[in-house]
Amino acid sequence: MADLRVRALQLLTRRDYSRVELKGKLAAHAESEEELDAVLDTLQSERLLSDERYAAQRVVARAGRYGNARLKQELRQKGVADDDIAAALPEGGDETERCRSVWQRKFRELPQSPEERAKQQRFLQYRGFSSEAIRRVLRGVEQ
Repeated sequence: MADLRVRALQLLTRRDYSRVELKGKLAAHAESEEELDAVLDTLQSERLLSDERYAAQRVVARAGRYGNARLKQELRQKGVADDDIAAALPEGGDETERCRSVWQRKFRELPQSPEERAKQQRFLQYRGFSSEAIRRVLRGVEQ
């Protein structure tokens, strides 16, 4: 059990992990599921492992490139609970402003044809921005 804790702490010193992510990394080294859960519970009680902190850091790190939908999807895939995701999303700032920033880096000018407009919308949708944020940016609203 001590070896498992040391291995977990070594991973956590590099970066934060979600509980599910850390459990996956440590599973091969644990003698039993119960031992692994006990180590993870201890780390959580000591606040060394926190899904809330992980979600907030992940949102801050990736919000400059992605919209809320994409951030939610990524956090769910990492096993973060919906409550923690909802608490972390405001850390990324205003989605419309982020959308405008991404759009300006990629395209710089408003679309001149329906084809160009569709291309820009698809790009921003792929990045996970809401249709409302995309609509505001492509209309040139709030400039």
